[in-house]
Amino acid sequence: MRQAVLVIDFQQDLVEGTAEEAGVHAKENMIQVINQVVQEAENEGHVMIFIRDLDVANGQGEGFAVHSSIQIPDQAVTFDKAATNSFHGTPLLDYLKQHRVEHIVILGCKTEHCIDTAVRSATVNGFDVTLVADGHTTNGSDVLSAEQMIAHHNQVLHGHYNVEHFAIVRPSTETVFEPIHHQYRK
Repeated sequence: MRQAVLVIDFQQDLVEGTAEEAGVHAKENMIQVINQVVQEAENEGHVMIFIRDLDVANGQGEGFAVHSSIQIPDQAVTFDKAATNSFHGTPLLDYLKQHRVEHIVILGCKTEHCIDTAVRSATVNGFDVTLVADGHTTNGSDVLSAEQMIAHHNQVLHGHYNVEHFAIVRPSTETVFEPIHHQYRK
């Protein structure tokens, strides 16, 4: 089975924060988890994709770049998006289909926006998804803390389905590139 890792919007200014907006929760742990999962993907020959949001740092400079602590393999591809949805207006769907990917492992930020949307959109577009429970983050909101938001999404996205394809949530300590979706199919 062809698999991919999708790292969404883990960009310098979004992670570290700016004068206008706080940085993300549990940054150091996130860096470790993303590097670990990307390394596993590279070792196993999976497709590796990084997404950058053009809204971050006005789509330019160091602030726009993937966070400097993330090890990006040479064979990884990077797509830039203008929308919350990583599939909208980008070559992502065509690229995944071209590489016959069936299962996507998703990490990055922000939980309630681009991560949530990517998980749901991927299932609609015919992919099984594993969301890494400790591999997505946010900076919270006026209503929910970052921890509450992450826990909420881990709960509601686990088992989220669009008939044939669905999402499960697993921690990075499990073997996320050994999908267990078949255990849940009826």
